[in-house]
This record gives sequence, C-alpha cells and structure tokens, in this order.
Amino acid sequence: MNIYVSNLSFNVQDEDLREFFAEYGEVTSAKVITDKFTNKSRGFGFVEMSDDAAAQKAIQELDGAQVEGRNITVTVAKPREERSNSNGGGRRSFSGSSNNRW
Repeated sequence: MNIYVSNLSFNVQDEDLREFFAEYGEVTSAKVITDKFTNKSRGFGFVEMSDDAAAQKAIQELDGAQVEGRNITVTVAKPREERSNSNGGGRRSFSGSSNNRW
C-alpha cells in the first residue's frame, strides 16, 4: 500500500520516514519529496508497505502524531492525476508592438 505523509518537518529525511513506519511492518520504500532546484524537502513524502493490514495500522496510529514538533497527516495515497499541458486556451502571441492588446 502506498501512503501519503504530509506536514513533515523540513529536517526529516528518507531514512527517518522509513524508521517511523518500520515499527508497523516491512517498508518497501520511503521517499521525502524534494524541490528539484534547491533539493530541500517540500514537507511531504510517500511510504510503501508490503502488508496492507500493517499499513492501515500505521495510518491509524501515526495520523496526527507529533514528529519533530509538527503534527503529521498520514493517509492512503491517491493515484496521481494526469496533468494537462493546456493553459485554458490557445497560445497567445506577444509581439513587441503596443498596438496588440488582448
């Protein structure tokens, strides 16, 4: 089961996240999501556990728990939605002319 963990302290690393959940069962992966430019934590992450019953127990017991001074939120991860490349309309062309107003 894939688990979403939010409101993490920016000090929490992948291994810390793994340790929080390992008490409940086998953790197959644990990843704190980082900003691609600064490589700093974005304050959330994902944990995968092989046993759904253990994962449910971890969710129940860790949701709202205080970790490094912050109450974390722990839920079942939802599938990622496809992002559209559309910006709600066609492309606009901007020339340097002041006569072109939109």
